[in-house]
Amino acid sequence: MLVETEQTRQSAAAKPTECERIVRAVLDEIRPNLKRDGGDCELIGIDGNKIMIKLTGACVFCKLASATLEGIQARLIERLGTFVRLIPVAGSTKARH
Repeated sequence: MLVETEQTRQSAAAKPTECERIVRAVLDEIRPNLKRDGGDCELIGIDGNKIMIKLTGACVFCKLASATLEGIQARLIERLGTFVRLIPVAGSTKARH
C-alpha cells in the first residue's frame, strides 16, 4: 500500500497546476508575435504569485522588452484573476516547476 501512495504522490507532483496551465496557455498565445520578430519566451518557474520567464532571441536586447513583459503580466493577471509578478530571468536556466 505504501508503494501505491508514493507513486500517487509522484504522479500528482508531475501534473501541472491550473495556474501553470493558464500561464503556459498565455505564453503560447503571445509566442507567434514574438517569433515573428525573431524572439521567444519560456516559463522558468512559478513560486506563489511570482512567475519567472526568460525572453530569448531578439527579445533579449529589444528596446520594447519591458512593454512586452508588461503586456504579458497584464494578460496573466486578467486570466488568473489575481495579481502576479512577472520576473524576467536572464542567462541559461533550466525549467523548475
